[in-house]
Amino acid sequence: MSLRGHCLDNAVAESFFHSLKAERVERNVYENRNEARADLFDYIEMFCNRKRLHSHFGYVSPDEYENQFITGRLRSESTGFSYL
Repeated sequence: MSLRGHCLDNAVAESFFHSLKAERVERNVYENRNEARADLFDYIEMFCNRKRLHSHFGYVSPDEYENQFITGRLRSESTGFSYL
């Protein structure tokens, strides 16, 4: 999140926190802080980064997007060249 006055920079963070609350936090009741931490870690690392489709990446997961980038399969739509 950015400094005060740079509201457009916060859009990504606000979108993430909205998804986190709607998809995970509001659906659970946590017994203690450690249970909440473990569940949030699971949401972020196991679901959001590995399985959840992101419109920004062309409806693939961040892991798949990164794999495409590393293997050179990710191409610029406008020029057709590989980033690698």
